[in-house]
Amino acid sequence: MLSKVPDIATNELRRLIEGSAASDRTCQKLLYEWYSPKMMMLCLRYARNAEEAEEILQDGFLQMYRHIRQYKFSGPFASWLRKIMINCALMRYRTKEMPARVIPLSPDHDPPAGDEDCLDRLGEQELIRMIQGLPPAYRMVFNLYVFEGLKHREIAQLLKISEGTSKSNLWDARALLRQALAGNLRVAK
Repeated sequence: MLSKVPDIATNELRRLIEGSAASDRTCQKLLYEWYSPKMMMLCLRYARNAEEAEEILQDGFLQMYRHIRQYKFSGPFASWLRKIMINCALMRYRTKEMPARVIPLSPDHDPPAGDEDCLDRLGEQELIRMIQGLPPAYRMVFNLYVFEGLKHREIAQLLKISEGTSKSNLWDARALLRQALAGNLRVAK
């Protein structure tokens, strides 16, 4: 669904990481240029708009540069960086959104089947705009469940909500996306 960027060759990546750890600005710039487009797509899903996504991206890269010495080359660098970006998005959500909005609990629901193939007809930017249009709590749960593959128990711990609230927020997010999708498809016909 979202574009995939191939990882840099292992030797080149190691050189860039080690150079970045040694505060080599050229290595830092090259690492940023290589990974920022992919990470921006991730940040756009968590943000309300492009400006907020850019702030999350910048915060994430600053955190990455501060902690790059902790990367031990034991797993994919892109996955390590992705976790940093997600954590930056979650920190922004916790500090800006959580106190302002409480999502009430509703009974657990199973989402109705059917609209999954409609997503194939959407462009990447349209899908991101629809996700950005979700209320913040719904957007966080939706991203963590659908794109990051976390379980409701894990999401509840990360967001400091109950498992039931996580399930409810996911169900409501899907319902809102279905409504937006139905409206989008009617306009396109």
